[in-house]
Amino acid sequence: MRAIIYLAALSIILSLSGCITLDAGPADRPSSADDSLNDRDWALVWADEFDGNTLDRTKWAPEVSCWGGGNQERQCYVDRLENVRVEDGYLRLKAVPGEHSGPSVHMEHPDYPGETVRQPYTSGKVRTRDLASWTYGRIEGRIKLPTGQGAWPAFWMMPQSSVYGGWPLSGEIDIMEAVNLGARCDDCVGTSQENRSSGAIHFGQRSPNNRYVDKRRPLAAQAGQAGIPRDQFHIYAVEWGEGRIDWFVDGERFYSVSSDQWFTDTVSKSDDPNAPFNQDFYVMLNFAVGGAWPEGANEGGIDASTFPAEMVVDYVRVYQCRQDPDTGRACMAADI
Repeated sequence: MRAIIYLAALSIILSLSGCITLDAGPADRPSSADDSLNDRDWALVWADEFDGNTLDRTKWAPEVSCWGGGNQERQCYVDRLENVRVEDGYLRLKAVPGEHSGPSVHMEHPDYPGETVRQPYTSGKVRTRDLASWTYGRIEGRIKLPTGQGAWPAFWMMPQSSVYGGWPLSGEIDIMEAVNLGARCDDCVGTSQENRSSGAIHFGQRSPNNRYVDKRRPLAAQAGQAGIPRDQFHIYAVEWGEGRIDWFVDGERFYSVSSDQWFTDTVSKSDDPNAPFNQDFYVMLNFAVGGAWPEGANEGGIDASTFPAEMVVDYVRVYQCRQDPDTGRACMAADI
């Protein structure tokens, strides 16, 4: 929860960027899992602490669609309080069983809303698209994840303008994804239950020749929980600079990718070695139900007893490098 003292230059940075200065918050809210942020000169430029009891629609826009995310997901994303609400200082995205009808294509599709389709669940997804986006920085969120076979929460980024073309030519940055937490896991280390989150990027050629790289990381469990990260928050973050992206959980860097590991089919590496991850990206939070990945993993399918369930978000914060805003590299941790 929010730091009491901000960097002296923060108000200048916020005014230049058009962002809104934050009010003071509860003293017990952790400033970050990474105590070196100030030492490394990361400056807070945007945040939502989810104080109050309404979603700040100057920062977030809920998605309304039933298209399944291109992954055969089973939810309709809806804009209603049962699924998207701010309460007691948290954003709550709730997946609820019950059939619902809605748009068959995503909101940026030229034919939106398209035909009407039905899905067996409703859930919540919010985005900063057209409201706030950034090139390079540290993006972090403190989140409590839902458990159960078929649960698929995510904290991720997509390009604001897709300057290199449609997905995945303009890239995708997955800060955190987790599927089927608590379900049976035959390849988890030290536990028989799924306990991993992951970080990834997507890029390359158009589907089905798209590419991605990723890494999964076990989440620490509280005593007596047998490896299930139930009822606890973790801080998920990326530090993204020119030619490099690092992933963190609770302040520990567990993955790093450099520009020699990504490309886009529309620009040669010699012309622009950092494409497509050198443009403005916006932030999203969502709670998907089912889909090809979770339904094909662990125990398989969807366990109906998992739902209703919630993804709970304490805050989202965006930092940019004060001494090196053009590339962000000066504020990033040393190379792995």
